[in-house]
Amino acid sequence: MKKTLVVFAHPYLEHSNSNVELINFYVRHQHFTLRDLYEEYPDFHIAAFRERKRLKNYDRFVFQFPLIWFGIPPLLRLWIDEVFDRDWLKEGEYNPLENKEVYILVTTGGKERSFSRHGTYKYTVEELISSLIVSLNVFKANLKNIKIVYEANKLSKKDIILHKQKFTELLNQ
Repeated sequence: MKKTLVVFAHPYLEHSNSNVELINFYVRHQHFTLRDLYEEYPDFHIAAFRERKRLKNYDRFVFQFPLIWFGIPPLLRLWIDEVFDRDWLKEGEYNPLENKEVYILVTTGGKERSFSRHGTYKYTVEELISSLIVSLNVFKANLKNIKIVYEANKLSKKDIILHKQKFTELLNQ
């Protein structure tokens, strides 16, 4: 199994049954390391050097977060700004993201049809999280899949379990 770092960022986790169920999966499997940024950095003071060093120990990455005001959560944005290092792009420097598999799991309370050119918001979820996608591309990560869970706040326990199973299948391919 690939050693996987899950970078999880949810500022209101106590209000998210779907994310709680999904992160419980990681906790029960030893090849996953769950890093809850809001738990680890409640003061928003990120230990960037330690985080960069930690990234080197993983074969695969999962970024899991809710859509917050049509973008990624503020602490995840800060984490990317502070941890992703332009030096990784220099020849001869080690890039811990290069050719590593990356999965993105986004939850949103909105309906799928709302996130389209003709929908309520006029943008897709992928467009709204493009700063993360572009960052991963710049650092030559292998973005394998973006899974979006729409209307996450309205899902039944059964629906949440089905989403978890589908995402697990993606990770086990």
